[in-house]
Order: sequence, then structure tokens, then C-alpha cells
Amino acid sequence: MNALIKSATIVDSKSDFHNETVDILIEKGRISKISKRIANPNNYQEIKLDNLHVSQGWFDSSVSFGEPGYEERETISNGLKTAARSGFTSVVLNANSNPVIDSYADITFVKSKANGNAVKLYPTGALTQGSKGEDLAELFDMGNAGAVAFYDYQKPISNPNLMKIALQYASNFDGLVFSFPQESKISGLGVANEHINSTKLGLKGNPALAEELQVARDLFLLEYTEGKLHIPTISTVKSVELIRAAKAKKLDVTCSVAIHNLVFTDDVLQEFDTNFKVLPPLRTQTDCEGLIEGLKDGTIDMVTTDHNPIDIEDKKIEFDYAKYGTIGLESAFGALQNIFTTKKTVSLLTQGKSRFGISETAISEGQIADLALFNPDTTYEFTTTHLSSRSKNSMFLGSKLKGATYGVIANNKMVLK
Repeated sequence: MNALIKSATIVDSKSDFHNETVDILIEKGRISKISKRIANPNNYQEIKLDNLHVSQGWFDSSVSFGEPGYEERETISNGLKTAARSGFTSVVLNANSNPVIDSYADITFVKSKANGNAVKLYPTGALTQGSKGEDLAELFDMGNAGAVAFYDYQKPISNPNLMKIALQYASNFDGLVFSFPQESKISGLGVANEHINSTKLGLKGNPALAEELQVARDLFLLEYTEGKLHIPTISTVKSVELIRAAKAKKLDVTCSVAIHNLVFTDDVLQEFDTNFKVLPPLRTQTDCEGLIEGLKDGTIDMVTTDHNPIDIEDKKIEFDYAKYGTIGLESAFGALQNIFTTKKTVSLLTQGKSRFGISETAISEGQIADLALFNPDTTYEFTTTHLSSRSKNSMFLGSKLKGATYGVIANNKMVLK
């Protein structure tokens, strides 16, 4: 793939060209030259876009695409195209399918479905067989097939001994174990944050305590086993404090936060819009502020869209019975820019790769082109016209966002809107 990017401002603090507006020549998928002005004698395709900015390709540690089994929600092919149009060049796929991805053959299958795309797909394997929380899955075999971590998507491991064994076993081959932060016996049938709003609306409450107890338990298990743990999508200020203390003790723990848990509180549930039904639930303004502070001081290692397409039949029903989940790839950049500067937003969207063994390189001559293209300054109302996903369950519909993506150049391919 050959192209000449014209007049692009580079946003990459690791690059010698950070904050400079330059031309970027890409030949055979590799950056061959960066300069103030580059001629085009070979008549390569020129990319000239309004207020064009370029950064390292973005990364998402938690996406679900449905396939295999839930293709009506999303396919791997369209999911990766959506990720590319949204600025992402690498995504970690959850084992959220039917059947659950829990074997060498399953990992091989989803990787084969992703071949030839601009976006690289890194699959997780289920931590337990069928994600039933009873017996460990074939962790070592899945690791050999290319699984980057092991996670029963949004299903907590209730048996602490099973989690202990998982951490011990995976440490033999440097495996990364996810543990969803929820104590199910405390959360019960709760569908919204246990607080004033859940009481007013008559919704069963899922208390912050359910998350914090599980986080505390898992951190004790991590200290005992000296394993390698990732806690996905934390949602409370107390969880941030617990993980901050664990990091001070040098435990090998990382965590993420879903972008929607930074933006929305449970105040938005007044209309019972099921697009706002997510797990963990939307919490309070105090929690949002604590999560943002955790990102600023480095306690929280990465943001995620926690992109989870759900078909309309499972969303357009009573709140209690609707499935959890929102899509978030298309709105990620614009939503974060409502909170952070462009430089911080790009930093958040590019960090976390190393935890999954994914290499990252600064934008410089000689490096493989792995680039996100975007305009950070445009503002607009987010509507269904901005969605590429097959499912349309976005809680950001109707929101005012700042900043739009053009697409990516990565993996020797170009995807532009």
C-alpha cells in the first residue's frame, strides 16, 4: 500500500515530529519519509483532509463482535471495519460468542476470520470451560494458538480457589488472567447502581460493594499467588483506591475503565432507556470523578469502549429484561475529548498494548505505518448516521461530541470513511 499524507499534524509524544505539521510518505505499508513537503513523482494516492491529525493507531482491550453464533449482532468482518473507521488498529476480542471461545480450534477460527484486515485482532480465550465458572479451560493450548489473555466475559469467578489456581497455572507461561469485578451474591438481580435513583425508579440495585469486595478478594489472591491479573471495567472510586494500594505494593495488576463510565451517571436512567443498561452499571458523579483521577495519576492503565453489540430484540424490552451492553467504538474519540485534551485522549487510546504483548512504535521513518487519522476540533451531535455497527445500541446517541475520525492506515491497508 502506497500513499502520501499531506499536511498532517502528528500527535505522538514519542515521535521526533510531535506537534509538527508534515507530509508522510508511505511505501509498501512502511513510513519511508517524513518532511515539511514531499513531492509525489510516483503519483501515489494523496490524502488531503480537513484539519488532519495523525497518531499511532488506537487500541481497545475489550470488544465483542458476536461471531461465531451471534452474527445478527455483529460479524468479525464488519466489526473490524467499524474499528478501523473509528481509528482503532488493534483490538482484543472477548470470548463472548456461542459457542464460547474456549479451545485451540476456537482461537484459530477467530484469528483466521480476521486475516487480511487493517485492524489486528487479538483474541481472549474463556478462563473456564464454556465460561461456566466450574473448570479451567485449555489455557496453555489457547495461549499457543494466540490467545493474549483469559476472561469469562462479564461473568465473575465466584469460587476463590478456582481463581487462585488460574493465577498459579497461568503464571507458568506468563498468562494474563482477567477477573470481572462483581460479587454475584451481593449484586443479586440488581440492574442499576444501588443509590437514590434506583430507589426512585423502582429498579433492583447493584451496589458498589459488590464490585469492591471482588476487587479486594482478587488482589489478595494475586498477592498470594504472585500471578498476573487484569481487572476490566472498574466503576467505583473505592476500586481505584484498592488498586492504587496494590500497585504501591508492586503487585502485577492492571485495570481498565469503560469510557461510558467516565461520562454518564445513573441520572440518565430516568427514561428507562435500555441503551444505558450496562455492566458494571453507571454509578455516581463521585465515582466518575474518581475514575478520571485514576486515569490521570496512572492507577487505571487503559480505557476501553467495552463495545458490545446487542440486537434490537434484546434491547427494546422492559429494562429489567434487556441485555447488558452498549456499542462504543464509533463514539470513543469524541466522548473522551469532552473530558480530556487531544493529547491526553490520544495517549489514553494508545496505551495498554504492552500488557497484551502488542508492540508499539513511534511515528518515524522506517517504521511500519500503524496510524489513526482524525480531526480533533469538529463538534457534532452523535446520531445513527455515525454508526457502522450492525447493532445500534449506543448510549451516546443524541450526545454532543468533539472530534471525528477519518480512519486508519495499518497492516499495509488503508480504511477511510
